[in-house]
Amino acid sequence: MIKKFLVILLLCIIIFYFGKAQSFTIGQPLPLWQKGYLDIHHINTGRGSAAFFIFPDGTTMLLDAGELSPLDSRTFTNRNSQIRPDDSKKPYEWIVHYIRQVLPSSKSRGIDYAVITHFHDDHFGAWYPDAPVSNSGKFVLTGITGVGENMPISKLIDRGYPGYNYPYDLVARGKELSGGEIEFGQTMQNYLAFQREKISSRMRVENLAPGSRQQIRLLYEPVAFPTFHVRNVKSNQWIWTGKDSTFKSHFPEIDTAVRATWPDENSLSLAMTINYGSFTYYTGGDNPGNVFTGDNPLRDVETKIATAIGEVDVATMDHHGNRDAINENMIKTLRPAVWIGQTWSADHPGHEVLIRLANQHLYKESRDLFATNMLEANKLVIGSLIDRMYKSQQGHIVVRVMPGGRSYYVIILDDGSSMMPVKSVFGPYASKSKPNNT
Repeated sequence: MIKKFLVILLLCIIIFYFGKAQSFTIGQPLPLWQKGYLDIHHINTGRGSAAFFIFPDGTTMLLDAGELSPLDSRTFTNRNSQIRPDDSKKPYEWIVHYIRQVLPSSKSRGIDYAVITHFHDDHFGAWYPDAPVSNSGKFVLTGITGVGENMPISKLIDRGYPGYNYPYDLVARGKELSGGEIEFGQTMQNYLAFQREKISSRMRVENLAPGSRQQIRLLYEPVAFPTFHVRNVKSNQWIWTGKDSTFKSHFPEIDTAVRATWPDENSLSLAMTINYGSFTYYTGGDNPGNVFTGDNPLRDVETKIATAIGEVDVATMDHHGNRDAINENMIKTLRPAVWIGQTWSADHPGHEVLIRLANQHLYKESRDLFATNMLEANKLVIGSLIDRMYKSQQGHIVVRVMPGGRSYYVIILDDGSSMMPVKSVFGPYASKSKPNNT
């Protein structure tokens, strides 16, 4: 009798500590966002990265809207995932469809913030000849331009505005210096045509301000959630120092005439943390950290990023978990309980990356891994380590942080259905106590 009473008491304490208990039903839609929740949706279209955030007061943010060109030879092979849930819609249309399913009922059909981490097609879309044309006929719909045509964006933030000239003129010389991106010059021209039209209808465009925690903020009830903020950790060559809003340049002055002095596009990716009470989430585009022989040592930007941030609860894998990212310093410094891979290629994750993530010598605490797509090619090469490490290998990945940020769940939604029913649920996880996290 006493033992039963103690068990009940313990359960009550856990529920009190973690906040209001959640009820998820497998096969049914995700319960809608409510005020006080922080929802983070990693949307899987099979063609690149897209994450949609609903902040505790209902402010919304889209981070990337990837869409590989259908002419990219990679998409014709088993090295790449297929469009999810199917090819009846374009990837940007599936992103819009997803967002409309999860938007708070009180919200308009628009997005408050849209952030593009860097200028690669799997993060902001690729121009291609047969892409649908906008209503005005001035640009085509792909990635962020397709989303923005269908859902008004109040503020668009990227790494290049207004000049798009670091480390070179991305528009004038994009075709010549794209580094393998298909029709990159056309893509950038299309992106700026989209900007010009939407600016005329009141969309604002800004460069991400490094170190700031004021640029992206709660717009509706900020006073109700004083422990919430978004920290801009990295923008272009600038990395937050971890103190106040100060930042330093990671790369030396470049010589515009010598390409060898230029940072590559991945190294210039934006990075930020989402902070809510004792909960911290990290995302960093395609920032690299694992430097190979012959590389510029400064290509390791992850070590500086991790040093500034410290421990987190949930981290997305830089560069989708590719072999040039997620270095040892990143792993042992961030130490998250949850790693999320926004994956679409047999390069995601790299075998050696997964070995590092599994290494208990880097940090002893448990860690759960989740992937939006795990291809058969990965399983054949890497083997049983995938099944041992990953809690889920396919589907949209939702992180729901409970009011106050003390606990969170990871919910997998079925990406094979336009209805996106709940597939599996993990948690609750207890957030770390980080009183000095500013």
